[in-house]
Amino acid sequence: MRAVVQRVSQARVGVAGETVGQIGRGLLILLGIGTGDTVAQCVWLADKLANLRIFPDDTGKMQYDLRTVGGAALVVSQFTLLGEYDKGRRPSFTQAARPEFARPLVDRLVEELMALGVPVAAGKFGADMQVELVNDGPVTLVLDCPPIHARAETTMKTGEKNQP
Repeated sequence: MRAVVQRVSQARVGVAGETVGQIGRGLLILLGIGTGDTVAQCVWLADKLANLRIFPDDTGKMQYDLRTVGGAALVVSQFTLLGEYDKGRRPSFTQAARPEFARPLVDRLVEELMALGVPVAAGKFGADMQVELVNDGPVTLVLDCPPIHARAETTMKTGEKNQP
């Protein structure tokens, strides 16, 4: 599971010229679900997103989380985040989960964020979407779940080869 998270002053997502999700201040979350991803990862990621202290205080220091600033989240499913481009010129998406597996996990992340008190808007799963945003900062983070460093630590302890 991979999320590209952008702190925004506003964002919207449209399908066929109609707005399907829109927020003011908050986080735009582009979400890629991989093969083998789990509900536990959705729970972890929702907690991480709700508690990321990436909003500035009066001095400009990143001190506040999404709920503290009264922000919202816009979740947009994007399987291309899991594209591999090591060989050739066309990316391979074999690490991206099939739609019937990915959709429930995207929905679960939305549910988990809402359960944590975060207002959530969402794109339309599987649709060709147009995303507009005003990146605030700019602040953009890439969150891998489980975090890449956790996989590396496991590899160092077990001697097993890392799996994507």
